[in-house]
Amino acid sequence: MSLKNIRNFSIIAHVDHGKSTLADRLLEFTGTISEREKREQLLDTLEVERERGITVKLQAVKMYYNAEDGETYTLHLIDTPGHVDFSYEVSRALAACEGALLLVDATQGIEAQTVANFWKAVEEDLVIIPVINKIDLPSANIERVSKQIEDILGLDPSEIILASAKEGIGIKEILEAIIKRIPPPKEEGDGRLKALIFDSYYDPYRGAVAFVRIFSGEVKPGTKIRLFSTGKEFEVTEVGAQMPFMKKLEKLSAGDVGYISASIKDVRDIRVGDTITDAKNPVDKPVPGFKPAKPVVFAGIYPTGDTTYEELRDALEKYAINDASIYFEPESSPALGMGFRVGFLGLLHMEIVQERLEREYGINMITTAPNVVYRIKMKHKDEVREIRNPSELPDNMGLVEYIEEPFAKVTIIVPSEYVGSIMQLCQEKRGIQKNFSYMDKNTVVLEYELPLSEIIMDFHDKIKTLSRGFASYDYEIIGYRKEDLVRLNVFLNKQPVDALSFIVHRDKAYRRARQIVEKLKEVIPRQLFEVNVQAGIGNKIIASERIPPLRANVTAKCYGGDVTRKKKLLEKQKEGKKRMKQFGKVQLPQEAFLSILSVD
Repeated sequence: MSLKNIRNFSIIAHVDHGKSTLADRLLEFTGTISEREKREQLLDTLEVERERGITVKLQAVKMYYNAEDGETYTLHLIDTPGHVDFSYEVSRALAACEGALLLVDATQGIEAQTVANFWKAVEEDLVIIPVINKIDLPSANIERVSKQIEDILGLDPSEIILASAKEGIGIKEILEAIIKRIPPPKEEGDGRLKALIFDSYYDPYRGAVAFVRIFSGEVKPGTKIRLFSTGKEFEVTEVGAQMPFMKKLEKLSAGDVGYISASIKDVRDIRVGDTITDAKNPVDKPVPGFKPAKPVVFAGIYPTGDTTYEELRDALEKYAINDASIYFEPESSPALGMGFRVGFLGLLHMEIVQERLEREYGINMITTAPNVVYRIKMKHKDEVREIRNPSELPDNMGLVEYIEEPFAKVTIIVPSEYVGSIMQLCQEKRGIQKNFSYMDKNTVVLEYELPLSEIIMDFHDKIKTLSRGFASYDYEIIGYRKEDLVRLNVFLNKQPVDALSFIVHRDKAYRRARQIVEKLKEVIPRQLFEVNVQAGIGNKIIASERIPPLRANVTAKCYGGDVTRKKKLLEKQKEGKKRMKQFGKVQLPQEAFLSILSVD
């Protein structure tokens, strides 16, 4: 098919505005799926996506559409996630497209990720087609949402398409707009193969499979390809596209979106954002402008139960090819043994990774409390180094010249009646207000600069609770700032548990320490010996709690006799408890680590 009959587009929106449902309707309308294959959220292939009702992994699918002008067009749709944690998925999808459908909920209006994803599409110079979805709902306010699209995004209200993905309203109009408004792809360069890897996954039979957008040239089975970043060469065994299930094709040409399998066994050879070229006649430069994802939240993952360190390592390596944003390196903990320090894009991303490792790879593990990356400058050294684990911070703070923590610009869109409580929350989180404006008479846009460590704790839950679920937010990292920070250590029976330590602002240290020990007292099960839970800055204890031991009734067998007999048995039990406390190891449940996140 010629390039003029190809259209590559993406769907971008805030979470839960109907992207997956619209993708389902487009697949049905174009006849890509049969009546028998129909099901809700067809492109959400992961169990966790279907259960949570969110898109986590982007999906690329090929459709054929017979347009009103009598021509048949090839449409490549890339369905993207909406949650702020998966914004890297959106950037990858947009790099492979010429246009985007901007979906806005007719009941909710423009929300934080709507604006963020819109500007990502503008940066990529994409043609944007605004669509107001869910117009069939009784609470839909089309006039208000149209005004928001015009005032906030600066789009022409006459170009807005009204639709209901659930009811199938406006689907034909959307497809015709894609044909008429989005330009066809242009072949770049001199015909030599140049393809961008925008996604990948691991197949136990095929090895590492790359999803690509071909910018120039063509690739077919037998082609010898080279990966630009590593210089490694492989022979292509299969090419094809998702329609929406994997289908082999003879070749992929300029403008096409599809997959390449080349028996790549080492998962680290494929890097999302890399360029594939012909090994015999390579291009001079890779596809420009791609930014790799940078993890901002780190946590320790350690094997438990019957899972070994090697099994966890293999699972993380295989998982990494499905999720290019994940970062991991080995680390050891005196309390938990050998494990990995893993980098995530946010708390939801961390939850998803943990859930998928458990379900898809059968891994039993324990995850420590997450923390952000800090920077420290030592007095006797010129270098500034990054701290990904609180245990890397020296005990003697006199040796540290300063500590820097990452700050983020947070944009919050909230109904006006909840503004007061949201502003109070931001102040409690050490926020600096930068902007306050009205989107319309009922909706306020707040801009704050907040420490990233405060956002990853419980910011999402609190903002939803205070606004009854109506507020939405988006954030971007803006750099590092010097702050008065200390490491809060947690001790169990005077033994430090490095996996429970974390870095906190000095002004909040006592309050947090008090909350942590009280929470740990609730979640750590009672042992056969007494457990002292303490928190302190360095070795200075500032909060303490005691978990009493489980007691066996050793005097139950004494039906009579002298009282000294009972005392002797109780003294014997007391001595045994002392020895047990000396040698006993406290069993830490996963809730102990999560409790650090749920303090008020």
